Amino acid sequence: MGKHEEKSCPRCSAAFECRPGDICHCQCYDTPLTVEEKAFIEDRYNDCLCRDCLLELRQRYIFFREKYLLYEK
Repeated sequence: MGKHEEKSCPRCSAAFECRPGDICHCQCYDTPLTVEEKAFIEDRYNDCLCRDCLLELRQRYIFFREKYLLYEK
């Protein structure tokens, strides 16, 4: 089976298990992110984040995008 790695989230320091060798069972696998949301996160962090932080940053991206679109009009 694939390699599993204990990691600490660089954003919140929570411990989680990263499964790059078994991505379908990784904690991030079912976290829906658009290409834009992934780019937003990758611009800020170099390593894997816990699922809670991924979801929180996704919401932050949506908020900033909507705010930007509101002011752009």
